[in-house]
This record gives sequence, structure tokens and C-alpha cells, in this order.
Amino acid sequence: MKHLRSLLLVGLVGMMLFSLTGCPGKEGTLFKSYVTRFGKPPKISVYLKESGKKVEMDLEEYLVGVVAGEMKPGWSLNAYAAQAIIARTFTMEFLSRGGTRKLHGTDISNDENEAQNYNAAAITPIMRKAVEMTKGQVLTYKEKYIKAWYGTICGGHTTYAKEGLAYPGQEPPYITPVKCPEEKVIPKEELFWDSTLTTADATSALKAMNKNIGNLQKIEVTKRSKTTYRATELRLTGDQGNLIMAGADFRINFGPEKVRSIWLLDIENKPNAVKLSGRGFGHGVGLCQWGAYALAKQGRSPKEIVKHYYPKAHLSKVW
Repeated sequence: MKHLRSLLLVGLVGMMLFSLTGCPGKEGTLFKSYVTRFGKPPKISVYLKESGKKVEMDLEEYLVGVVAGEMKPGWSLNAYAAQAIIARTFTMEFLSRGGTRKLHGTDISNDENEAQNYNAAAITPIMRKAVEMTKGQVLTYKEKYIKAWYGTICGGHTTYAKEGLAYPGQEPPYITPVKCPEEKVIPKEELFWDSTLTTADATSALKAMNKNIGNLQKIEVTKRSKTTYRATELRLTGDQGNLIMAGADFRINFGPEKVRSIWLLDIENKPNAVKLSGRGFGHGVGLCQWGAYALAKQGRSPKEIVKHYYPKAHLSKVW
């Protein structure tokens, strides 16, 4: 009987530990897509691109570096706090899908092309305070972490994931296009942009996509978004054929330094080059960082800021 009681006690302790820490999935991670409550911030492993090292750190400490890497210095506390909530949500959802384990054998990477921008050298006391005051706060929908997309400059209005990102799945129910007040605070030279795509630029981009239409002669918009002026589909015509592609794929493959957004205001087709004019920077889905800054200047709380961009999501505390 004593032996049986001992086994029951061991089993009970094991169940308690399971409920506090979660259970490793097939990738060996503790993180799940449904909301799991932790007694304290979990430790995560981070691959550092610059050195190739793998380090372990508190998830909240990692987030301070993300806020520093993703937002400008000198912004207000509530803007940083809103970014912290969004970045924490992004991280938890990303980790629930295995993170960068297949790439680096770690939970996450500091490479912005793989996860989020991270810059420990740019951390300031106000950024630390912003992360601390939102400790454990994430956005959820029906007890699951949302895909917390965010970008630099939405252009004045956010858009759907299928439009801004060419998202292949069903449109997430918590994505709601909203007006954004960024134009009240952002310099015009950052809001509006011009660039020129040369024939060489086009050839290089198309070659990387395994596409060949010869020398680029013309780009034209064939479809625009319902909510904004974003070019959701374009036709590229060359001297050896043409290609129809999603606007989001066009931005990614031709590069954000050339195509800052797909909110294209004008396309001027010239001999051996195409001049593009547009507004915004990024995909325009979810939280807009310049918009968060504008809302913070209006006195809006971190919760009010994130709810502005994700009105259907719920703010939850997971540790």
C-alpha cells in the first residue's frame, strides 16, 4: 500500500510539473499553439547570426532586444510597450510551430529574415521598462496565440494578410484592416518613396525565382486591394514573355530596398527601367509601428494601441 501511495505521489508531482512547464512536442519544444500558462518566463535558446553562437536567455530579456531592434530610439514608453506585447505574441506563436529548430537547433534566431530584428546594443532603460510593464501579456483568439504581424509604415491603412502577405491559408478571423494615424507624426520622406528598377534588377530577381521573360519592358497593376490602393497582382512583360505575380511576392523577390511596399501610387515604364512611386514600408498587416507611436503620443495605453490594430483579439497574461 505504501508502495502504491508512493507511485501515486510521484505521478501527482509529475502531473503538476507537466502543467507548469508543458510537454515537449516532436521538435522538442515546450511551446504549443494553444495558450499555456507558465509560472515564470520560460528560458529560450537563441541562435546569434553574427557569431554563430547559441545562447540561452529569459524570453523577456530576448524581447527587450527585439524592441530595441524593431523600434526607433527616443520613442515613448507606451509605443515600446505595445511593441513588446506584439513581439511577445509573435514569439510564442512562432515557437509553437517549432521556431528555428530545424535551421539552427534553437528555439529562435536573432536574424530578422528568420524571426525578428534583435539589437542588444540599442537597449535603453525605457525599453526595459516597457517590457517589464507588459510582462507575460500576449494577444490571443479563441485561446490560441494570434499570428502577430507588424510592420514599419502601413501607409495610413492596414490590410488583410492575403493582400499584404499573399498569405496562402484562410484569412485569419482576427485580422481587421483599420485606419492608422501615422501620417500625423511621420516625416513625408519616410511615408512616400520612389525607386527605379533597371532591366538588370529585374533579370536578377526573376532568375532567383527561376523565371525568364527576357528583358523587362513593362510593369502594370492588374488587381488592387479592396481596402487600400495596394497592388495585389501585377503583370510583368518582357521581350520573351510575361508573368503574373502577387504583389506581396513582387515586393519580397524584388527586395524592400527597391519595392518598399505594394501601395503603388504610380508606375512609369521607361526604356531599360521602370520607375515606381508609393507610400508605406512593409506588408501593412497588423500593428503599424509608426501608427503605434502616433497613438502613444495621443495618450493611448499599450492595450488600446494593440487593440486598435487587432480589435478582435483578447489580451491574455501567460506568466
